[in-house]
Amino acid sequence: MTQQPPAEECCPVDLAEACDGKLALPEGARGGPVSHAIFRVARLHRMIAGQLLRRTGLHPGQELVMMYLWELGPQRQVDLIRLLDSDAATMTRTVRRLEHAGFVRRCPCATDKRVVIIEATVASQALRREVEQVWQRFEEITVGGLSEDERAEALRTLEQLEQNLLDVVGSGRCGEATAS
Repeated sequence: MTQQPPAEECCPVDLAEACDGKLALPEGARGGPVSHAIFRVARLHRMIAGQLLRRTGLHPGQELVMMYLWELGPQRQVDLIRLLDSDAATMTRTVRRLEHAGFVRRCPCATDKRVVIIEATVASQALRREVEQVWQRFEEITVGGLSEDERAEALRTLEQLEQNLLDVVGSGRCGEATAS
């Protein structure tokens, strides 16, 4: 059995320490610092969402399905896919997990047997206030320390970034390389 070298020989540089706690921008991403920042923020945002939601029994994304069901009432699964900009396989897994947890039930549509209607259960209603509180806390964690004007500007900027990406997706240019 071979002996492992000491950690300092394998990893001579503490990346977190070398970068003041931030992940260094890899050389290959230097052409996209904003995209790299979005990646980092999204990763942290999802991780914290998971931690905050853990006590509710929901995983990130599931609370959004529940929010729509609580607000809009029973929905066709295809409409949930559209509302959440999801895909059929992901939504099917999400609904299955929510059903297993007792938060939703699937019912066949009375007029079209091919359609599945998803509805929140009475048991899920007890989660509603808790999920709303989690989202309020999550918002404060995310934008805490920003003034109201800074929060509004951050939201405007994110909405513009989203629109830029939607424009590319809608035009079918997603796979095209751009000329510099």
